[in-house]
Amino acid sequence: MTAGPLLTVTDLSVRFPVARKGLLDEQRWVRAVDGVSFAVERGKTFGLVGESGSGKTTVGRSILRLIPASGGQVTFDGTDLFSLDEKRMRALRRRMQIVFQDPMSSLNPRATVETIVAEPVDIHERLTRAERRRRVGELLERVGLSAAYARRYPHEFSGGQRQRIGIARALATRPDFIVCDEPVSALDVSIQAQILNLLSDLQKEFGISYLLIAHNLAVVEQVSSTVAVMYLGRIMEVAGRDELYAHPAHPYTQALLSAVPETEAVRRGRRVRLDGETPSPVSPPRGCPFHPRCPFTREMARSLPDSETAVVRSAGAEARVVRACTVERPALRPADGSPTHCHACLLKQGAM
Repeated sequence: MTAGPLLTVTDLSVRFPVARKGLLDEQRWVRAVDGVSFAVERGKTFGLVGESGSGKTTVGRSILRLIPASGGQVTFDGTDLFSLDEKRMRALRRRMQIVFQDPMSSLNPRATVETIVAEPVDIHERLTRAERRRRVGELLERVGLSAAYARRYPHEFSGGQRQRIGIARALATRPDFIVCDEPVSALDVSIQAQILNLLSDLQKEFGISYLLIAHNLAVVEQVSSTVAVMYLGRIMEVAGRDELYAHPAHPYTQALLSAVPETEAVRRGRRVRLDGETPSPVSPPRGCPFHPRCPFTREMARSLPDSETAVVRSAGAEARVVRACTVERPALRPADGSPTHCHACLLKQGAM
C-alpha cells in the first residue's frame, strides 16, 4: 500500500463514435468525459454530482475499465490501471467493485441470492461449499438481511432489499474501493436514508473508499467528504462538502443548489433559473461549456461585437474587463483564499 490518495484520476477522457450518415460523412464523436481529474482519499467518499447526461456514470465505469477510456490516466493504490493487461486487471478487480443504479436489472432474475452474492467469490477465491454458504450468510446479515434469504430469487424482494443484495455482492471480495452509481435514486425516500446509513456504517467498519455518483444534492451532501460538480463531461467545481454547499462559486453549482426545493429560498428570491437545454456533447460550445445557459454571460455573449471582451458588472463588484466566456476554455483554479476549493469560471476568477 502506497501513501497518498487511493485513487487518482488525471485528465480522463471518453469518446464514443457517432454513426455516419453516408460514406463521405466525417466521423463525429460524443465527448462523454472531457479531461476530468480528481482524487479519492482512503476511507473517504468523493461525491460526483450533475444533471443526467453530464458524464458521471461514464467516469465511474471507465475507472473500472468496464468501458474503454480514450485518454488520461487512472492510478489505483500506485498502479496505473490503464497499463494493465486483462489478467492483471482481473486480479485487481477484487479490490474494486460497483453498486449499480437499478437494483432489479443488475441482479440475474434466474439466479438465487446465494449465487448472485457468491459470484465474485467464485471468481477470485476457492472456497468449499460450506465456506461459500457461510460467507454469503454473513454478508447478507451484515447488510441487514436474513441468511435464510440466500435461497430466494430477486423478484421476491422489495427495491431496498434488492439494493442491499447488490451491496452484499460488492462486499463479497472485501474491496478497498466501490463505485456507487446512483445507489438510491430508484428507491423511496425512507429507504434511501437506510441505504445511505448502511454505506456509511460499512465505510467506518471496513475503511472503504467510495466514488458516489448522484444527481440528488441532498444525497451527496449527507455522505460525501469532497464533492465535484460535472457539466457536459467536465468538472465545473470541486471542494470540501461544507465549503461547496455553503459557498458555491460556479454559476452552475449555484443554480443546482437553488433548485433544491426550499420554501425560504423561493421567498428570498435566490432561485436561479437556467434557460435552454444542455448542449449536445457531439458539438459542445466553444469556450466555457456552460456559457450558453449561464445567467451571467448569456446576455453578454449576445451583445459582444467581437466575442472577445466585455464589461461585466455583478452585484457588489466594480465593473471589470474579462476574457469572454465564449472564447476561452476555463480551467479549474483555486477559489479566493481556499486552495482546496477550485472552480472553472472565468468571471469568478477575474481572468483578463
